[in-house]
Amino acid sequence: QVQLVESGGGSVQAGGSLRLSCAATGVTYNNYCMAWFRQAPGKEREGVACIDSFGRTRNADSVKGRFIISQDNARDTLYLQMNSLKPEDTAMYYCAAADGRWSGCPLSDINYKYWGQGTQVTVSS
Repeated sequence: QVQLVESGGGSVQAGGSLRLSCAATGVTYNNYCMAWFRQAPGKEREGVACIDSFGRTRNADSVKGRFIISQDNARDTLYLQMNSLKPEDTAMYYCAAADGRWSGCPLSDINYKYWGQGTQVTVSS
């Protein structure tokens, strides 16, 4: 059974940094694709970054050069390092996982079966 638990959200001023963590159980990283999504009030859920079964990453254009997705297989944890945060990054952030051995990873939420409960990130100007 796959379980995903996010942590690390909070409030920060624009220009600051946060690191989100996602503790994953029931996941073997080379048989899953993992991703971070976010959803702001009144907006659709947006794919932020993902990592495929071979460790290759992909970022949304809106966060390129600022956010870094990584994983620590030994501790079964997925990370999202967020730098140079902007007010428009304010959202609930979710960790997600998709079954299968993925070469390349999607940023569309329809591909992901497992979801965490989310962690709130608020960036003030």
